[in-house]
Amino acid sequence: MACRSDIDLATLHQHRLEERLHYGFAWCGAHGSSQQQQQQQRLTHYNEQLIRHSATQQRQRLANSSGYYKMDDRQPAGVNSVACKVKENIANNSQNEIQQQQAEDEYDSYFTSTTRRRRSGTWPRTRSLNAPSPFQQFGPCGRIMKNSAMVMQIQDPASQRLTWYKPPLTVLVIKKKDSQVLLPFVQLVEWLVQEKNMVVWVESAVLEDKLLRDDVKLEQESAKFRQVHEYYTGVRSRFQALREKLVTFKDGRDDLTDRIDFIVCLGGDGTLLYASQLFQQSVPPVMAFYLGSLGFLTPFQCDNFQEQVTNVLEGHAALTLRSRLRCSIHRKGERRRESLQQASNNLLKPSLQSQYGYGPMGNSHSNSNNNCNLSSSNNSILVLNEVVINRGPSPYLSNIDIFLDGKYITSVQGDGLIVSTPTGSTAYAAAAGASMIHPSVPAILVTPICPHSLSFRPIVVPAGVELKISISPDSRNTSRVSFDGRNDQELNHGDSLRVTTSIYPVPSICSQDQISDWFDSLAEGLHWNVRKRQKCLDELSDLTTSSSEDTLDEFDNLKIYDA
Repeated sequence: MACRSDIDLATLHQHRLEERLHYGFAWCGAHGSSQQQQQQQRLTHYNEQLIRHSATQQRQRLANSSGYYKMDDRQPAGVNSVACKVKENIANNSQNEIQQQQAEDEYDSYFTSTTRRRRSGTWPRTRSLNAPSPFQQFGPCGRIMKNSAMVMQIQDPASQRLTWYKPPLTVLVIKKKDSQVLLPFVQLVEWLVQEKNMVVWVESAVLEDKLLRDDVKLEQESAKFRQVHEYYTGVRSRFQALREKLVTFKDGRDDLTDRIDFIVCLGGDGTLLYASQLFQQSVPPVMAFYLGSLGFLTPFQCDNFQEQVTNVLEGHAALTLRSRLRCSIHRKGERRRESLQQASNNLLKPSLQSQYGYGPMGNSHSNSNNNCNLSSSNNSILVLNEVVINRGPSPYLSNIDIFLDGKYITSVQGDGLIVSTPTGSTAYAAAAGASMIHPSVPAILVTPICPHSLSFRPIVVPAGVELKISISPDSRNTSRVSFDGRNDQELNHGDSLRVTTSIYPVPSICSQDQISDWFDSLAEGLHWNVRKRQKCLDELSDLTTSSSEDTLDEFDNLKIYDA
């Protein structure tokens, strides 16, 4: 029993040494420019203490083998002579060993009650939004099996800063369809073209805006429009001078992949969702200005946009990586068609495949439609907020089966289901009773819509799982599915919707940092936890001026009068 305890104690001391070493490295990384020198000092100190710790273990084993150990202040019988010899050996130790023991005592004093309290959860750490890495050894025998597939490197969100490995040259400016946005839009575009010498991309619909055109037949318009058109005369003249320098695109026709370096959104949250929908793979950094109604995802103000955009272009900005969901619909007969196509490709020559109509699936013309065709496993759409499955116009309850990594979880009987990202947790999911999750948390939120059950609560699942959502075989109706409020499609019996986290997040530029921006949006946009402050006792004059005896006397008088 003593030997087993010694092994556990030695293992614990070694783990404490390693923990102290890593703790020192963490603080070295958070301070100053002498990081390498401090790390070297920590490593040398760690090696010295490890040598001293090994010497202590050797002396302990010598004492145990000689029968000299102390337990409950009693010595075992028959070991007095051996004990005397060991005591004489210890008394004749050299001065170096005494100094070494003092150093070990100093090391043991490190693990005081304060240190244990720190190790229990209040240890001072560098600012990090990630949880500490869990210890992977459980007891003396158990540990997590090492597997290369399980290794996942997650950068600390607090250290995510924007950097440009080459100067950005092209910028996409997206504005909402509102006349109040015209003036800041023209001012921003004019400044980007003339001052920053950047190539500005805009939607082709911007050039067709009647308020920015001079060839509009005003006699055919209403009196209110003529008044507004006259009000924006100066803005229109400034835009006409820039018209020929702008590059236009049309949604659903032009591919913006690898063409845009930087995105600026002028509007509300819907403008940022539209920018996310334009890029179905890698998304350029997005800077969103608040010119809408809610502005939960738009932290910047247009008052001093020149200074703010300059800071971003110089790389002085924090980033929030907003994860997106990759969604695809698998139709009922698709699996059979794919198997038949694969068999035909193996049996028929390429010349005969086109003759018998066994061409490749997922033709390019299906991607040219604005409403993405997701009925093929080769096609998918990325959403920033949520994918919603609802009963549509049917009067019957939706009956939806949920599978997680191929395993049946539960069925939803209600109006529908919301599968959202942490960014979307403050949108439709919050209205349905879900918790609000910080966008840096890797997770998928599953929220039922008006479930016909008192115990169905929203759940949060890991970001790496794949959700399969299908219509139950005994469901009375089909369902409708929409992606960030767009591309509404029907989900029939036998069809399935596959949802998982995409590898392409939306890099949203922060006005301050990841924490301040999110809680400011909660407070200003949703008025989170807003109520009147409870008054302190000093402010309650009615309680301080009256005593309990007076109150009881009045109560007794009332009882007498009632009698």
